[in-house]
Amino acid sequence: MNLQPIYNIAEICSKHGISQAVLSPGSRCAPITLAFTRHPKINCRTITDERVAAFIGMGIAQQLKKPTVLVCTSGSAAYNYAPAVAEAFFQRIPLLVITADRPPEWIDQLDGQTIRQPELYGKHIKKSYNLPVDLDHADAQWHAQRLISEAINTAEEFPAGPVHINVPLREPFYPKDNAEIRFDENIKTIAETSSTKDLSSREWETLTEKWKKFNRILIIGGQNNVDTRLTAPLSRIIKEQKIPVVGDIISNLHPVEDLIRHADLFLGQDKNGLHESLQPELMVTFGNSTISKNVKLLLRKYQPQEHWHIQAGGYVADTFKSLTRVIRIEPETFFKKVAEIELPPTFDNQKQENYYHIWQIEERKSSRLLQTFFPQEPFGEFEFIREVINALPDHSNLHLANSMAVRYANFCGLQNPTVEVFANRGTSGIDGSNSTTVGHCLTSERLNTLVTGDLAFFYDRNAFWHNYDMKNLRIVLVNNHAGGIFRIINGPDKLPELEEYFETRQKLTARLTAEEFGFEYLHCNKRSKLTNYLKEFFEDSDRPKILELETSSEENTATLKAFKNTFRDIK
Repeated sequence: MNLQPIYNIAEICSKHGISQAVLSPGSRCAPITLAFTRHPKINCRTITDERVAAFIGMGIAQQLKKPTVLVCTSGSAAYNYAPAVAEAFFQRIPLLVITADRPPEWIDQLDGQTIRQPELYGKHIKKSYNLPVDLDHADAQWHAQRLISEAINTAEEFPAGPVHINVPLREPFYPKDNAEIRFDENIKTIAETSSTKDLSSREWETLTEKWKKFNRILIIGGQNNVDTRLTAPLSRIIKEQKIPVVGDIISNLHPVEDLIRHADLFLGQDKNGLHESLQPELMVTFGNSTISKNVKLLLRKYQPQEHWHIQAGGYVADTFKSLTRVIRIEPETFFKKVAEIELPPTFDNQKQENYYHIWQIEERKSSRLLQTFFPQEPFGEFEFIREVINALPDHSNLHLANSMAVRYANFCGLQNPTVEVFANRGTSGIDGSNSTTVGHCLTSERLNTLVTGDLAFFYDRNAFWHNYDMKNLRIVLVNNHAGGIFRIINGPDKLPELEEYFETRQKLTARLTAEEFGFEYLHCNKRSKLTNYLKEFFEDSDRPKILELETSSEENTATLKAFKNTFRDIK
């Protein structure tokens, strides 16, 4: 087989500015692996577990905001990429997924490590490509080069996401006598220049006039990376136009002054007339998913007259069942323009200010309750996570696993404007939280703190099964020896099968995992230890660290219910 076009895949990637590849061992993928490992400008890492490898690659791409290459052999190895591919698809993270394959004549012939790989990831991929199997003809080589460039451009085009390149390979696919691998210097690539979208003067005029007619405007930010360009215009809109801006912890809007951080708390109240009073006339959304079920329930029941979503391109979800207009520009562009709108002091504008104050009053009550409710006995995971979040070092990353970890963190909110938050909320599964955090550690000098529960942590232990430095990794583990969320949500909490079939109780602690992978280990079982432990935990070290709190699922549930009941009682 002519392997030169296969080797050139790495060169095309390099010319497109891709510098990171995560490889998993295998034979069929040997020429692809050799192409990347021997390329002087590409940093390669090998991760044996393909599911872990894909999440680590996703974390790298998320941190660098550039596509990461994934390479694996044929068969079920490629399927193990699927959870991370789906997560990257919904989070809009660029991945270049390259899978080796048997030649087409051997598909469905019971040959080893052979499955149906073309279109393997279905609708959870931006686009799938299948390279020609016979690459001797010049046209086939041109075709292969063109497909690689097109795939990279597609991965980076807004909204970014994963693409799949399936590479059928015939034997022999190892170079003869360890021959030198070279890269064609004059290889063809296709660059793509993206345009900056804006609206015409007439469109802006129409939107501005409509904006001025609404008296109860609400802005909601979904999951997003930190975007410092949004801080000033949103803060100005809040201050001058008295428009409430709501943002979950994963929205990364915490640097915005007077942000509504605790909507999930106060919207859980059954307070007479509160929900009706928070109904907007115009709702403006941007970003991806929203954690808060209470926010979604409120706005699905008390719908706005109009709902505008700001997004430059791609599919738009109608999360609140009220979408009326999609505005195809960047949120920064939109909010900078909106911040310049001047509203004269009229009776109608006073309605907007009154609406704003309702949100702010409830927000302040929530903050006060959080300050006064703790400490509680027994010392549990809610208070533990709150103390950790408040102690996060400046200019660090906070990673949140799913189920209760992300919910507790969202209840607490984040005040430190220099911390960036990441969470796998594209599919919201427990798999891959450790691995995604490790991906960030491998490509960033920032401290990366993962807050996780026991099931998510132990499920993804292979994230640490490699030979790469993770000294900037800190793991905060709340171990209630069960899936504690099933005691919180209505339904399974009342079933006799709760403990065996929903919570799936287990007896593990992280001590042996820490020993096995060379982590420093801190076991916290009381409040008095925590202050000293946190100082030690966040100090520099040449090893990663785990801080574990063992708690009772029943006691954690009782504390959370007491917290919510206290909330319902405040006036």
